[in-house]
Amino acid sequence: MTSSHEQVSFPRQYARTQRFTLGAPRAFTVAPDGGRVVFVRSGSGTDRAHRLWVLDLDGPDGPAERLAADPETLLGGAAEELSPEERARRERSREGSAGIVGYAVDGAAELAAFALSGRLFTAELRAGTARELPVPGPVVDPRPSPDGRLVAYAAGGALRVTGADGTGDRALAEPEAGEDGVVYGLAEFVASEEMGRSRGYWWGPGSDRLLVARVDESPVRRWWIADPAHPEREPQAVAYPAAGTPNAEVRLFLVDLTGNRTEVLWDRASFPYLARVHWSSGGAPLLQVQARDQRRQACLTVDPETGATETLRVDEDPVWLELYGGVPAWTPDGRLVRIVDRDGARVLVVGDRALTDARLHVRAVLDVGAEDVLISASAGGTAEDEGAPETGEIHVYRVGEQGVERVSEAPGVHAAVRSGAVTVLSSARPDAPGGTVRVLRDGKRLAEVVSYAQRPVLSADFTLVEAGERRIPCAVLLPSSWREGDGPLPVLLDPYGGPHGQRVVAAHNAHLTSRWFAEQGFAVIVADGRGTPGRSPAWEKAISRDLTLTLDDQVEALHALAGRFPLDLGRVAIRGWSFGGYLAGLAALRRPDVFHAAVVGAPVTDWRLYDTHYTERYLGLPEAEAEEEADKKSGEKSGGKSDVYTANSLMSHTGLTEPREPARPMMVVHGLADDNVVMAHTLRLSSALLAAGRPHEVLPLSGVTHMTPQEQVAENLLLLQVDFLRRSLGLR
Repeated sequence: MTSSHEQVSFPRQYARTQRFTLGAPRAFTVAPDGGRVVFVRSGSGTDRAHRLWVLDLDGPDGPAERLAADPETLLGGAAEELSPEERARRERSREGSAGIVGYAVDGAAELAAFALSGRLFTAELRAGTARELPVPGPVVDPRPSPDGRLVAYAAGGALRVTGADGTGDRALAEPEAGEDGVVYGLAEFVASEEMGRSRGYWWGPGSDRLLVARVDESPVRRWWIADPAHPEREPQAVAYPAAGTPNAEVRLFLVDLTGNRTEVLWDRASFPYLARVHWSSGGAPLLQVQARDQRRQACLTVDPETGATETLRVDEDPVWLELYGGVPAWTPDGRLVRIVDRDGARVLVVGDRALTDARLHVRAVLDVGAEDVLISASAGGTAEDEGAPETGEIHVYRVGEQGVERVSEAPGVHAAVRSGAVTVLSSARPDAPGGTVRVLRDGKRLAEVVSYAQRPVLSADFTLVEAGERRIPCAVLLPSSWREGDGPLPVLLDPYGGPHGQRVVAAHNAHLTSRWFAEQGFAVIVADGRGTPGRSPAWEKAISRDLTLTLDDQVEALHALAGRFPLDLGRVAIRGWSFGGYLAGLAALRRPDVFHAAVVGAPVTDWRLYDTHYTERYLGLPEAEAEEEADKKSGEKSGGKSDVYTANSLMSHTGLTEPREPARPMMVVHGLADDNVVMAHTLRLSSALLAAGRPHEVLPLSGVTHMTPQEQVAENLLLLQVDFLRRSLGLR
């Protein structure tokens, strides 16, 4: 193993450090008394095993860190073994590291609970001791009660509870005999993959009862994921709710500590999606439930004695309604906190009053205090109109009745966690690698949390610009060796380009891979067109029923930038993963006049094969959209577009969808173990390309999911892509 990371190549370093995330502190919790900050961090920039740490803020010699729990010690040096449930949770959260990757604390942040190898552990955060609690496993998502006396956890399909001293373990809610496919206390697939809800139970503030989700996956169709490299293994059954097919049935129960259950009742036929749950001392439990078409959602209060619900408000949108982090929630004095699209802006509403306007695009609520609300936001349309777009920047703001105050200062991407007077501010800047984590008390710097992340062997060095009439946010990267007079460069577009995936950000490490491709001789362009987050509701929702607009914006950005940068429009390639892979495939098939080669990674090729909540938000229900399109065609004299799903897919059961000439070479890459975008997408695309006589290469990755955390896989993928691009563009 190389002793100094300066001696390794960027692809090897990038893979070994898991994109430079290892060694960086994360998952912060601030104790309500302002005396401690809890977090996880691995021991170095190449160490995958995260440990639990405490930063004492008021030590005799000032702030000081101490280790609260070490997985190597707790497991006696044994390798970590993940249960299928824990493996699925990590896949949904794109968690590729090891050790203590998540934890939960009691109300005072004095007791932490976490799972290792399916076993339950707790750590006394003041004393600095950790122990295992003897309970049945495999344990998933353990959480202490607010008073710290109990720990709840999911295991074997049941929601269980044990004393913090390890006594009194019992099931509070478990499937009855014959209830195959039923689990309590875990989030269903679409909740964790698409809604941002990874939890399936919530403690009440009095520590005497819980809200527990009951998930019945029996209506969901089963797909089978095989491992062709190991034919002796049985295929894995996956309950996958593809667009237009049944979802899991989700119900909610109030459960007391003796196991008595009271069902929480709402109109599940109209609002089948349980999107958010909030239970605090500020008021009655809050639910946010959604209609299947996501054009209507209701905010409900729950009577904790009877389970009856009362509708606080119903929101409607003719396109779709977004879900946001941290809301709905109560203020300590009982006012409802929401994020709302209003008059073309995304604003923060507390009670009946909007506390922000079009100058900010609110992204999430980070904390709700007695005097103000802490939010994450980017610049709104007003700032752009005034010539200060703050391209790619995300800031933290305090918002109250007296106005708005920015907490973060320098340009960059900032996030925060707060409790009382203490704020942990995480910042990534465009001009420096990695990030910094500062602890503030009453707005003044108190401490900095050390990062062990490695310093990259190259500097990102990118330019943020806006391109075209739509002012599409872009990052442009040229080879560091390029000089005026060297002539135009072959071009590589490197987008994600779709919903919930902002790539053009004012953060150094986000552009490292693009910089490496630039150093291979390409002018690299990253463009965030319509559909990407962080600009305005209209920008995000413009792609409704027409995802191909994302390709139009890539083309517009490319052509607009050609007048400002040395771009050879006769040699243009595109690469992408997931939605970016779909976009790359779309570019090669629909716009071969612009694109000459494509690296298509883990692509959705037929939207009928992707999940309900994501796909139906943008394309509608397959049957409903097909009927609507048929009604439109019936009034036409001849011709007409295909149905919405076919028009937006790369292929259908009849073959490629709207392929254009000339045929362009494609490298299609896919993990055989991917349970999010399953391998069938790539296999069917390859069959259709072969039937049409179109050149392509398929790179199947054995044992790889939608992530590629394996060091050798991640490294060689970059090298193979460069080789393919050079061959396809005639650069060698």
